[in-house]
Amino acid sequence: MLAIFLKTLPFFALIGLGWWAGRIRFFPDVATEWLTRFVFYFALSAMLFRFAAELPLAEIFDPAFVLAYLIASAALYALVFAVAKLRRVTTAEAAIEAQCGVSGNTGFLGVPLMIALLGPMAAGPMLMVLTIDMVVFSSLITLIITASKEGALGWGIVQRPALGLVKNPMIVSMAAGLAWSATGSPLPGPAVDFLTLLGAAATPCALFAIGASLASRTAERLEVALWLSFAKLVLHPAAVAIAALVLIPVEPKAAGVMIAAAALPVAGNVYMLARHFGVAPQRVSASILISTAFSILTVTLVIGWITPT
Repeated sequence: MLAIFLKTLPFFALIGLGWWAGRIRFFPDVATEWLTRFVFYFALSAMLFRFAAELPLAEIFDPAFVLAYLIASAALYALVFAVAKLRRVTTAEAAIEAQCGVSGNTGFLGVPLMIALLGPMAAGPMLMVLTIDMVVFSSLITLIITASKEGALGWGIVQRPALGLVKNPMIVSMAAGLAWSATGSPLPGPAVDFLTLLGAAATPCALFAIGASLASRTAERLEVALWLSFAKLVLHPAAVAIAALVLIPVEPKAAGVMIAAAALPVAGNVYMLARHFGVAPQRVSASILISTAFSILTVTLVIGWITPT
């Protein structure tokens, strides 16, 4: 376990460095925004395209994998949503809290971290988790919040998440990579070198940007944020483990990656959604801060558990 911790430590140290740079204002909010854009539109997209282009579709899409992850995440989503409604919050707030429980920082933290720790075999399962999170749950929260505010679910509301997916560079890059993979042709050597060079910037820049973005967050509504962090870091991987190992058996290595992905902290895009819709942004901000701080322990424990000795 100590060896795993020492392997994860540099990743979280980069987050800590970014937090410190943001805290002392050496790296202001505007710099964090532009660094995040670079990662989102260029570096991470290059990494995702290369992985998708070099993997056969059969290694990425597995119906049992998708079903196990969806069942586990949907069950937790319903639980967190129900707990929120018991506190008599609005439907929009309940949806945001449920999103915190199931949406992990898969793109910026999960993909580079899991591939570095678990090897190239983690690429396919991580791309599948990322796709499910963005296509299913990011669309679901948009539909719920918009419908709750407008009082009905019309075609215009359904169009919004669909357009969001089409404009998302991570979805576009993965789809383009899979399209290339379907041709059966290898990527040209210069293209591989270019994508590898650009994609290599994704890991350090993304981790630094995560830390810098946390510097401006405050821990308010601690009791709710602690519950949401517990749901994300403990209940989510536990539910996924039950689904993938017991209910719908998934190939062991892929199941391990899925469980590790579920142990990731709350995704930063949940805050962007909360701020965009004006629904509990401080609550989400605190959940991201707390879950990221504790994830160094939970991710280490989960990876140590799934890694063969």
